[in-house]
Amino acid sequence: MAQSEIIITDANKIVPTSENAQQAARVLKYYLDKAFAKPFEITAESQQESNASQIILSISVTEKLKPNEFKIKSDSKSIYLIAPNQKYLRYAVFTLLEIWEFRKFTASETYIPKVTQLTFAKNTQKIHEPSFDYRALFYPDCYDEDFRDWHKLDWQVDDFGIWGHSFSVLVPAKEYFKTNPKLFALYEGERNAESLCMSNDTVVELVEKKMAQIIAEKPNAQFYSVSQNDDVVYCECTQCKALNKKHDGPQGSFYYFLNKIAAHFPKTKITTLAYLHTFKPPVNLKIESNIYTIFCPIELNRGKAITSENAPSFVKTLENWSVTSPHLFLWDYTVQFSNYMSPFPNFESFQGNYKLFKKNKVKGLFVQGYSDIAGDFSELRQYLLAKLMWNTDIDVEATTADFLRGFYGKAAPFVGRYLNLLETNQKKSNTYLDIYSSPVDARNTFLTPEAMDQYDQLLEQASGAVENDSVLSSRIQKLRLALEYVYFEQAKFYGKNQHGMFIVNSKGEKIVREGLTERVLKFTKACNQFGIYELSEGGLSPDNYYKEWLEICKNTVTHLGEDLKVSFITPPSDEFKGKGSYGLVDGNRGYKDFNINWIGWYENNPEIEIETKKLDFNILKINFLNDQRHWIFLPKKIKVYGFKDQKWQLLQEKICDNLTEDFEITTKSWEFEDQSFSSFAKIKVIVENQTAVPNWRKRKNKKPMVMLDEIELYKK
Repeated sequence: MAQSEIIITDANKIVPTSENAQQAARVLKYYLDKAFAKPFEITAESQQESNASQIILSISVTEKLKPNEFKIKSDSKSIYLIAPNQKYLRYAVFTLLEIWEFRKFTASETYIPKVTQLTFAKNTQKIHEPSFDYRALFYPDCYDEDFRDWHKLDWQVDDFGIWGHSFSVLVPAKEYFKTNPKLFALYEGERNAESLCMSNDTVVELVEKKMAQIIAEKPNAQFYSVSQNDDVVYCECTQCKALNKKHDGPQGSFYYFLNKIAAHFPKTKITTLAYLHTFKPPVNLKIESNIYTIFCPIELNRGKAITSENAPSFVKTLENWSVTSPHLFLWDYTVQFSNYMSPFPNFESFQGNYKLFKKNKVKGLFVQGYSDIAGDFSELRQYLLAKLMWNTDIDVEATTADFLRGFYGKAAPFVGRYLNLLETNQKKSNTYLDIYSSPVDARNTFLTPEAMDQYDQLLEQASGAVENDSVLSSRIQKLRLALEYVYFEQAKFYGKNQHGMFIVNSKGEKIVREGLTERVLKFTKACNQFGIYELSEGGLSPDNYYKEWLEICKNTVTHLGEDLKVSFITPPSDEFKGKGSYGLVDGNRGYKDFNINWIGWYENNPEIEIETKKLDFNILKINFLNDQRHWIFLPKKIKVYGFKDQKWQLLQEKICDNLTEDFEITTKSWEFEDQSFSSFAKIKVIVENQTAVPNWRKRKNKKPMVMLDEIELYKK
């Protein structure tokens, strides 16, 4: 035995120095008893005269420790865990266990070594303090109290008397809008129920009354949220507009209002979201000392760590908040919310981001993940993020490798190579990684068909390494769901082309590739078995995913215009080009996902030329998408022209239906019949987009988009 170590062996003593230390002592005994053949004994007093090694647990008010610190120290024979309260004494216990290589990888997977002795360095002392005072993680295993306790996590479900977007709770539109619309925001010339008038004294009184009720009902909560709804709507009445001008934006009237609420409850911690139109701090307005601002940077490139070079505007705003907010928290978004099962290589950004946040005086983190859904790599994500929230200086590479070994066993080397390859391919592409992107968006970056083959081979090797272990095999199967999902999504996009879901048979008909629908069914069943009841933030269930797949299978089209040359006279928006002009005549209709096959024009009018070369057809059909939640509307008017004698001739014009409020995603077709179509070498389609966003979706800087796919030609 080295002189620098002590051994915990035959004595097996745990000494809680007070009744309050008993709980932590029992936790320590529980785990050590599972590691040793001989159980540990909890004794009332330290046996100083004995030469036996002991573990002594103390809740101390005499030690100079902050409320969120604990100390682990040793002398020549014993280890001392000292904390200011029960909670942090338990944290000291779990830290000691981790030093001895105990691990809690997930809520259900704990590694406990089988030992006859444990060693600890002699005459040492270390104070442990978290990088962030408040650490909440929203991932599946965080619903488990033991997992949270081990990883030193807070839990917003218990800690907040009212959470997140709260205006609709504090002043419900259903209760007040019809009878007193002036309580609500005057936005774009009309009263809008999505927000409140910040300068209306009655609004202040109603919020104070509701807050008092909530505080009385939940007196043990730490925080209470007073925050805007999840929308970019704010009041522009005369008084609010003046406040906004004075304090440099809509956040001005908001913090003017919030200061009143905070002053009414001076001993209450009031949280609010710096989000969308309140993203920046107010200018020349002191924020009340009991207000906790939760900064919400939703629009960032998640593919690389945030720096002043690649995100100068964000870093400047963060720095401004660090000197403006009395208490600065941050809401971090760490998964792809539009596709929970798609690979999302953002792991390398975590440490750099958290160091930046800490440097800029962020005191609390709410880290949003998959909620209670076990999305792609959810186990590693939650583990790594928990470790970084406690200590931003951990060795991320070693921590990741340790987790992979413990959770995937003999498959770990292959899983590690798969993860590294995802990150490497994303880094090489140097493209923007967005939390609302898709596997189709990444088809030319880190999810190319060639890369997919490499990933598949690595996970095949991982599967082979653990084929005789049902538990580990199941974990690799879950990882493989991500590749299956990507394949299905991209297959929808590629259609009848290489890597697509369809093949063209000898009759010229499109049919689904053999066995593919069965694979989709198997995927959905596996998702259900793993408790993955939603595939996206939008709520699409695995069963409904399969139903939509069957609808897409039936939504095939074979028409005379397939593969004709099409030209964009008016180019579409850069982010919605799809396959380019070919995508309008590829024989693959778009369905309900605007990311797949649809081509979009933002604010301007699509103008498209088709070289028909006097093809024999008399019907032209055009398909449009209606997705009003994403500002995609049906057109106002469609015009069809024919080119003859070196000039364009208007053939038909259709005025489309008036828009009505409808948040169901639908498609609609318009059909043109003309016997003269075949006499023209070229056909031109001009689509008139909506000139303005309708009142029910009117937002600042939002313009209407029109999306179309496919243009079909038939002979009747």
